[in-house]
Amino acid sequence: MPAADTGSLELRHEAFDSAGSGEGAEQTAPSDRYRIALATGQLAETLHLAPYTALTHVVAATTVLLLFWGHAPAAYLLALFAGAVLPATACIAGVWFCRRACLSATRVETAHAAVRILALTLGLAWATMPAALFVRADADHGTYVVALCAGLLTTAYALGPIRHVATLFALPVVMSGFLALVARGDDVSRVLAILFVIYASFVLFTTGRMARLSTGRIVARLRVAEQNETIGLLLNDFTENASAWLWETGPDGRLQNVSQRLVQISGKSPTQLRDAPFESLLRGTKLSGAEILDAGSSQAVSELVALVGRRQAFRERVVEVTIAGAAQWWRLSGKPLHGPSGDFLGFRGVGTDITAARQSEARIAYLASYDALTGLANRALFQDLASMECERAERTGMPCALLYLDLDGFKIVNDTFGHALGDALLIQVATRLSALVRPGDLVARLGGDEFAILHPCADADDASALARAVIGQISVPYIIDGVQVEIGVSIGFALAPNDATTPETLLGRADLALYRAKAAGRGEVSEFTPDLEASVLKRRDLEVDLKRAIVQDELSLHYQPLVGLAAGEVRGFEALLRWNRRSGGSVSPADFIPVAEASGLIAVIGRWVLHQACREAARWPEPIRIAVNISPTQFRHADFVLDVFQALEASGLAPERLELEITESVFFEMNGTTVSNLKELQGLGVRIALDDFGTGYSSLSYLIRFPVDKIKIDRSFINEMGTRHECLAIIEAILTLARELSITVTAEGVETVEQAAMLRTRGCDDIQGFLFSPGRPSAEVDGLIATLPSRFASIFSEAPEARAAA
Repeated sequence: MPAADTGSLELRHEAFDSAGSGEGAEQTAPSDRYRIALATGQLAETLHLAPYTALTHVVAATTVLLLFWGHAPAAYLLALFAGAVLPATACIAGVWFCRRACLSATRVETAHAAVRILALTLGLAWATMPAALFVRADADHGTYVVALCAGLLTTAYALGPIRHVATLFALPVVMSGFLALVARGDDVSRVLAILFVIYASFVLFTTGRMARLSTGRIVARLRVAEQNETIGLLLNDFTENASAWLWETGPDGRLQNVSQRLVQISGKSPTQLRDAPFESLLRGTKLSGAEILDAGSSQAVSELVALVGRRQAFRERVVEVTIAGAAQWWRLSGKPLHGPSGDFLGFRGVGTDITAARQSEARIAYLASYDALTGLANRALFQDLASMECERAERTGMPCALLYLDLDGFKIVNDTFGHALGDALLIQVATRLSALVRPGDLVARLGGDEFAILHPCADADDASALARAVIGQISVPYIIDGVQVEIGVSIGFALAPNDATTPETLLGRADLALYRAKAAGRGEVSEFTPDLEASVLKRRDLEVDLKRAIVQDELSLHYQPLVGLAAGEVRGFEALLRWNRRSGGSVSPADFIPVAEASGLIAVIGRWVLHQACREAARWPEPIRIAVNISPTQFRHADFVLDVFQALEASGLAPERLELEITESVFFEMNGTTVSNLKELQGLGVRIALDDFGTGYSSLSYLIRFPVDKIKIDRSFINEMGTRHECLAIIEAILTLARELSITVTAEGVETVEQAAMLRTRGCDDIQGFLFSPGRPSAEVDGLIATLPSRFASIFSEAPEARAAA
């Protein structure tokens, strides 16, 4: 398709070039350029096969004419022949014209319209054939008609790059063929009608797929061409603004044959430069009345002047000069010139203005030590200075505190208001921190929303006082672009030389203290103590035991029922992970799940839980569901959807009976994998439940952007719903919101009849808790399914609805 491609490229270049001029810019918007170029590419790919398609239709029409001559009205056969041949001829003529013309936007649209008309005309012409020939044809001629219709449908592939054109041609033929087969009345024809529709559906589906692939290929080609054009412009700009210039001196060392580039870089006229001493370019001597300011007698300048004086060649000597008050850097090369008799004629060389490069190097050197956003010291500089402080503290015995700061709530602000506001917030935080510390302190940004302060101090109380001051100052609301935002900060600190004598160890121990501070809640300060390291060792031992537990099958699942409040039926079970050591004793999930997430074992454990829970649920009566808790780490894994699919396929469990429980933290670090996993799971039919709703930040935007099937109210609200009006009000608000969004609600941690009655009165769907059953082994599930409805009826017959009002 060379000709068609040429037309496509000509149009695209015409569209991009016209955007640069005033007139063209008014006529063609940037989005229109892509639309026109895409339409041209689709047209080119369609017309590539058009002559062969047209010839095929001519052959088909001729075949019908010969096969049915004498078996069908001659007038109809001639009309069908003309109805197929004339559009085919017009198609060939149109291809010839498009290949030789540079198509404008208007012509492209006209060509698309012509293709649509020709396709519809051909489709309607051939659509008359089944009704006119098949119904009354004998078996042989009927077979000819069916075969021709099936073969003609392949024309859709030739028209595939423009999907609606393929549909315009194929739909009349499909409908006519189907109706003719049905009208025939016999069983064979009915079967053929069904097969014909299946075949036609496959053809239309695959042509749609071809259209999408064709569109993607054309768009990719357009983007590459645009990038090449941009690179070409940059290269042209570089050529026009080259920084190199020539210089030449006579035997007396004065400039001669002054180049235009030297005139530009010096900011002086050729008259001022001509006959001026070469040394004056470097040392600030008068240039015929003009003065280049003194750059100082640096060693580089002195060496260069000495080389010229000794008439020795030099290469790429870098000197700094000051021109009109601005520092510039030149790279100079030169060699002496000698005549045939060996007499000295002067120097000739090349100079390059490397000011931009030196400034970039200076910037890079700055960025190597300082944070580009806040201007604070970065991790590398912090590490160097921390090493010096640790050495000083160990040598003198005067402590230095390392305060490790982590902003509370920054991620929510960043996700809610955007990265621009988040960056502005970090800058203001850095400003406040710099204003708080003493002159000898160092504030550094270690990355993200983490900061550190090196604070030479008297003792731990001094460091704690600074930490408290930081918390107070950082917690003051910020006004950024008219938006008020509030964040907090948690701080852990360690002291050198008492806690550590190396920066790595000191930072690690401050990090341990920060971990404890964050566990205690927002806005807390924690000092490192030796017991923190003991807890780390305990955590490491737990990780080793957990790896062994996986191999030795020490993990198991218990199942806690979810009871419907309408009739008391068991609507599902939540799978609860349990670990019973063979050596004796059980380990709480609250202890080993964080270890599994931190060590990466959660992927292996989560995959096992999914498969085991699905296998168990597959034997339960329908439509009882199984709910499986999914950690944020597990959910963000690229292979998570595959794990779910394999668990469903291996167990035979219907996707709608699997419910995955995720927490709001999944949304806090939303990325492409998370979004893709959510959409693919919902596409499979798997239900998504939002666990512990109300305990995090509960942004309602998550429920709009990523609709969930269920909300689970956290047990903390249920526990106090009878004693605290605020908890009950929150529960009622959640139920109202869920009802408006058609989301099911489950209340967790229901332990009393009064709680169940209050929830039932307010329209909660399901409850889960010790009122009916804790998590039980799989062997007891059948008994729970059988007995809980009667137990529910017994409980609520003894607890009138009036008690709920209390």
